[in-house]
Amino acid sequence: MLNDIQTFFNQFDHENITTQWLKAGQAALQVKNGNVPKWSDALNSIQCQERGVASVTKPYICIQNTSIDQASLTQGLQQLMPWRKGPFLIEKLALESEWQGDMKWERLEQHIRPLKGRKVLDVGAGNGYFTLRMALEGASLALGVEPFLLFNYQFKAIKSLISNCETAHLLPIRLEEMAPVAIFDSVFSMGVLYHQKDHMLHLQQLKKMMAPEAELIIETLVVDGPVGHTLIPKDRYARMRNVHCLPSIKTLESWLKEAGFANVNTVNNCKTSTEEQRRTKWIGENSASLQDFLDPIDNDLTIEGHPAPKRVIVIAQH
Repeated sequence: MLNDIQTFFNQFDHENITTQWLKAGQAALQVKNGNVPKWSDALNSIQCQERGVASVTKPYICIQNTSIDQASLTQGLQQLMPWRKGPFLIEKLALESEWQGDMKWERLEQHIRPLKGRKVLDVGAGNGYFTLRMALEGASLALGVEPFLLFNYQFKAIKSLISNCETAHLLPIRLEEMAPVAIFDSVFSMGVLYHQKDHMLHLQQLKKMMAPEAELIIETLVVDGPVGHTLIPKDRYARMRNVHCLPSIKTLESWLKEAGFANVNTVNNCKTSTEEQRRTKWIGENSASLQDFLDPIDNDLTIEGHPAPKRVIVIAQH
C-alpha cells in the first residue's frame, strides 16, 4: 500500500527520516487483524475500476467517471464500512458519511493561508477526506497520518478511483512514531487533541514538524469557562471512552502560548449539530451518531450530563 509514496519521499533531503516513516508504516500494516482479508478483497475489487477526475461540488468530493460499475463499487465500499468522514459522490453513487466534512472545511478555509504549493501534514486524518481536500487546494504534499487500519484501506480505495490528487498520501502511523523533521508549512490537528493523555506533548510534537513561519490549525472540543478551566470526564464523554481533557477556549489558547506558538487566534466556535454529524446507512449496523449521544430531554447536554459537544478552530504560528 505504501509503494506509491516511496518515490515522492525520495525528493526530500531528509531521506533517512522519511524512510523511517515508511518503515513504521510497513510495520503497522503487518499487524494481525481478522478484517484484513475482507478489506483487501474490497480494495482489490475497487482498484479494478477506471479512474476519474476529483473535484469539489459542495458538499461532496466528486469523482466523475461514467465508466464506473456502480453495483460492484457499492459492494466494495460497503465492505469498508463504517465511513466516518466524507461525503463523496462517485459518479451517481452518494457515499454519505457520518460527518459532513464540508461544513468543517467551510469554517476554516477562509482563515488559513492558501495551501497551494505548501507541504501539509494532516494528523489523525481518518480516511483522508481532508487530506484529499488539501491536495485539491494545490498542496505540493498533503500527508495524512492515521493509525487505524480500516481508514487507510478506505483512503486507498477512494484514491484508486482518482486520476488527480497525486500529492495526497496517508501513512498508517501515529504522530509520535514520526521522527521529527521541520518540513511542513501547514500542520492540521483536527479532532485529535482531546484524545491525548498529554496535551502539551502533542502540541510540542506538532511544533517539531513545522518549518519556520509555518501555520498550525487546531480543531478540537472545548467547554465554556475561564482561563484554567477544563473538563476531565471520569468515564465517557458523548459515549466516547478516550476523551481525556476538554479545555475552555482561553485555556486552549494558554496551552498554545505555553508551547511557544505565536499569534494564537480563535477563528471559529460552534456547537456540533446533528446536521454535521448524523446517522447514515454508510456507518453500518452500529448506526448510533450524535443524536444518540445527547440527553433526549436537553440537547445542550450529553447523555452523561456533560456540556454538549462544542468545537473551536484555533490558528497559531511557529
